[in-house]
Amino acid sequence: MATADSVLTLADLETWTFSGTALAVLGHPIKHSISPAMHNAALAELARSDSRFSTWKYFRFDIPPEDLPRALDRLRAKNFRGLNLTVPHKVIAFERIAAIDLAAQPIGAVNTLLATEKGWQGFNTDGYGLATGIREGLGLDVAGADIILLGAGGAARSAAVECLQRRCRSLWIANRTVTNLDALLKVLEPVASGIPVHGFDPHEPSAELPVNAIIINATSAGLHEKDAPPVNLVQFPRAAGVFDMIYNPPKTKLLAQAESLGIPNANGLSMLINQGARALSHWTGLPTPVEVMRAAAQAAMKA
Repeated sequence: MATADSVLTLADLETWTFSGTALAVLGHPIKHSISPAMHNAALAELARSDSRFSTWKYFRFDIPPEDLPRALDRLRAKNFRGLNLTVPHKVIAFERIAAIDLAAQPIGAVNTLLATEKGWQGFNTDGYGLATGIREGLGLDVAGADIILLGAGGAARSAAVECLQRRCRSLWIANRTVTNLDALLKVLEPVASGIPVHGFDPHEPSAELPVNAIIINATSAGLHEKDAPPVNLVQFPRAAGVFDMIYNPPKTKLLAQAESLGIPNANGLSMLINQGARALSHWTGLPTPVEVMRAAAQAAMKA
């Protein structure tokens, strides 16, 4: 019997018999995810006042990118109500679902799916989680700030759109792969509305980079101990703060360097909590007990 601690695979869906309302997070890798702990804690809290939620449960599945289309079909056939998508599925799923929420369309990536009669409907709660996480973790607001964004994948797309929609002062995007960087810059053109948007090589920082910018890591560099940091902060103008979307490990090499330089820094745990709270509201139709999710997430990290 699958538990919240289990790491499930596509093969487990072939014999799936869970009779309650199932939710799940899909990723590759996914073993590090603490989403089941915080979502199941929130569901238990909701069940205290509404018995409907006593049969809801949140799982995690390790799904390689090539298996995502089949997994989405099987999960819907097995009556899963909602899904979270993490690396590397946010962009892949965008073209493979029935409907996209209007707010997610400029992003070109989804991280939250809701089962409907016509198929999966996609949302993106990452941007909200990011802005809230930066405010909680660094005491900074992206509105009116210069932003240096590291990465050009699905997480970076949502971050870039959120920063532009909240009217940051300027946006600088660093990515090693020029084709991916150019593709993101093109996506952002209609969203920028006069805000300067620039691209650059992370290993050759532009001399025009602003001082006191918020640096946001939206790459996966740092998930593994052997990973090199995505940039060398010494090569950048002094930042107002460094925010790493990665939350596990809690202190990446990037954040450790920021700390050694005396730069305020925060990991992505608050972002995870707040984007997860909004996702859960999409599935339940109710306000989410955010502080319960926060306590569960913090406990899971300590464990």
